[in-house]
This record gives sequence, C-alpha cells and structure tokens, in this order.
Amino acid sequence: MKTDYLLVPVLVFASLIAIFLACLLGSTSMPVDRVLPALLGVGANGDQIVIWQIRLPRALSAFLVGAALGISGAALQGLLRNPLAEPGVLGVSASATFGATFVIYYGLVGISAWMLPVSAILGALIATAVLAIAAVRTQSVVTLILVGVGISSFAGAAMSLIMNLAPNPFTLSDMINWMMGSVANRSFREIGFSVPFIAAGMGILFFSRRGLSALTLGEEAASGIGLNLTQQRIFVVIGAGLATGGSVALAGAIGFVGIVAPHFIRPFVHHDPARSLIPSALLAGFILVVADIGVRLLPTNNELKLGVVAALIGAPAFVWIAVQRRGSRD
Repeated sequence: MKTDYLLVPVLVFASLIAIFLACLLGSTSMPVDRVLPALLGVGANGDQIVIWQIRLPRALSAFLVGAALGISGAALQGLLRNPLAEPGVLGVSASATFGATFVIYYGLVGISAWMLPVSAILGALIATAVLAIAAVRTQSVVTLILVGVGISSFAGAAMSLIMNLAPNPFTLSDMINWMMGSVANRSFREIGFSVPFIAAGMGILFFSRRGLSALTLGEEAASGIGLNLTQQRIFVVIGAGLATGGSVALAGAIGFVGIVAPHFIRPFVHHDPARSLIPSALLAGFILVVADIGVRLLPTNNELKLGVVAALIGAPAFVWIAVQRRGSRD
C-alpha cells in the first residue's frame, strides 16, 4: 500500500526532472546556472528564447502526448479487459493521422497553420462518433474491437492511396514526416490548441474510472451491480478519442507507449484499472520526454522522429507483454 501512495508523487517528481533535463540538453547543452534564470524570465534574451520558444514547448508537448496516450491505453485496456489494447486498436489514431495527411495532400495547410491540427482532431472525432454509435448498438466488446480494426484498416488504406497519388516529393515527404510523429518545433500556440481536447478526454476517462473497476468482475457481474455498460463504453471511447486526437494533432502518430506504460503500472496498483489511469499518464509522459531527449542527443545526420524511436522501443516491449500474457494462460 505504501508503494501505491508513493507512486504518483514519484512519477510527478521524475517527470519534472525529465522536463528540466530536456531544457538543459540538446544539440548544445546549457548549464543549470543559465537555464534556471531563463526559466524564471531573468536570464539573457538568447537563453530565454532557447528555453521558452524551443526546448520547454518541445518537452511539454512530449509529456502531454505521452500522458494522453497513456491514460487512453489504460482506460481501453480496462474497458476491453485486454492488456494489449491501446488507442490505435480502435482506429482513432489512424483516423486522426489520415485527417492530417488529407489537408497536406490538398495543400490546405497554406490557408492556415491551424488546418493541420483541426483536421487531425476532426478525423479523431469522426472515428469516435462511429465507435460511440457502435457502442450503443452492440452489447459485444469483440464487435466494438472489430469496428475499430475496420476503421483503422480503412484509414490506413486511405493514407496509402493519398501517398500513392502525392503530386510531388515534397508533399509526400510532409505526409511521411507527420505519420512518423515528432514534437520538434512545437510552440505554446500549438500546445494551447491541443490541450483543451486532451484535457477534456482525460477528464472524461477519469470521471468514468469507477466503471472500469467494476468491469474487472466481468460484464454480467458489473451490470448486476448497477453499471450501465453502454454508457461506460461511450464515455471511454469518447474520452480516448478526444485525448488521442489532441495528441495526434500535436505530434502526429506515436504508437506503443499507450500499451507499455499501463502494463508496467498495473502491478503497483493491484491490477485496478481505475487506479492505473493517472500513473499510466505520468509514466507515458515521462517515457516520451526521455525518448525525445535521446532523439536530440543521438549523433545522427538527420534527427530521428520520436514516433520511430517510440516504436523501436515499444515494439519489443509489446512482443514481451504478449508472450507474458500467453505464458500466464498456458
């Protein structure tokens, strides 16, 4: 129990340290005696520009994206009672990414810088609406997963079609860069646009947390103690859709962190999905901040994309989780 109480404060402290290190480290490291005054707004103008316009927004973007994906993954795993579930499993991530690549293909980004994040969130909301309708009309979790797989497959095929029809290499490059996921060159304006959607989604998921605990007893038992299964599914699907759409609007497609973080948190909260939501968000945010620091420090000619690094780390972890799950059943 003591570990349970200390978990959130420890993760908060670790996240703050990681964000501070992200302000220190980069292509050119800055000492603490320059970073602290810059953070307080009393340092040299050049230092304040580097911290407040480049490094701090980038670190906060990584943390927010990770937090959104972490809490969404934990909630979906509780809803579907499957530790391999994550935001991508219901097609929300793919739909949001398709929305972004759509406006890149048609050159609508030139109309306004906000077209890209708006289209990503719109794509996520459309997928969320379809899933919400499916959640109302079906009583089967398996059917809900199949609908999500169908949405993800369709969005993936549509993205492939758009890439195949790209009018020039520059448009194709922009679409690929967005699909790879990155928090480079993010600003507080972009964070400010995505935060309301991420916060709304996380709030809905937190509000519905008690239903996730009831679902650990099974759907019939949960319904027997008064849980409205349809309402629970709608809340989790909409919450995950909003949070994931906001994260894609901010950083593009980033996978696997929504699976890995809840898996590591679960033993510390006695496998209670409700109590895993906040710790999973914090751990996923911490993981992406650390991964982005690694991206900036790696001695490569071209900076690696955060989504690529997250996949390289997360895919083996995903396989390990799947093997462990299979072993526990055998």
